[in-house]
Order: sequence, then C-alpha cells, then structure tokens
Amino acid sequence: MDFGIKITIDKPDTFLLVKETLTRIGVASNRTKTLYQSVHIFHKRGEYYIMHFKELFKLDGKPANITDEDYERRNHICSLMQDWGLLTIIEPEKVQISSQPPPIKILSYKDKESWDLIQKYSIGSQ
Repeated sequence: MDFGIKITIDKPDTFLLVKETLTRIGVASNRTKTLYQSVHIFHKRGEYYIMHFKELFKLDGKPANITDEDYERRNHICSLMQDWGLLTIIEPEKVQISSQPPPIKILSYKDKESWDLIQKYSIGSQ
C-alpha cells in the first residue's frame, strides 16, 4: 500500500485504544472547543496503518489535496503514539519528522467531554 505508515500493535485490544486516542489528537479551535481528528488507524488484511484522513479520501478514489504539512502532522502523531508505547512503526526511516512539527492539540481523556470531537472521515461509511 502506498498510503499511510505501516505499524504493528502488540495485541488486538490495543487497536481500540489507538483508535480512541486518535480521536483526541488533531487541529483545534480553542474558541469553539472543536477538535478535528487528523489521522486514523486503518486495518486491512491483517495489516495496520496510520493514515491522514485525506489519504483515506484518496484511497476511496475521491479528490484530496494532501499537503506536506498534512504528511508532517501524520508523521508527528504516529511518532508520538510510538513514543507512548501504543504502536511500533515498521519502517521508521520513512517517517520524516521536521524540527518544527505542525501544530496539533492533544486532549486528555478527562477533557474530551468538554470538546466537540469531529471526524472528517469515517471508516466504513464512505
């Protein structure tokens, strides 16, 4: 697959943990307390990928203007998830991290109820 970052997870339960954690990471509007999820975990034929939502649009054959900043955001979030022990990046040399990663907001689990969490892509319903 030419999209996303291929990863492994330790056990099947971790999939749901990664999926939930990603709902709390993205681009935020502090004024409206809205967070737009940037990346998703994608599972296909026993393999797992971290993908920017625009990559998922492209995978579905829909137009998507994915930018270098989008890729940098995806890479940064994936790297953070690995640092937290939630996943392992299969080919870390392909995950370029810039010295100034694009801005993201990470909500704590306890704060998520006071924010509007928006997914721009919903896996399985396109």
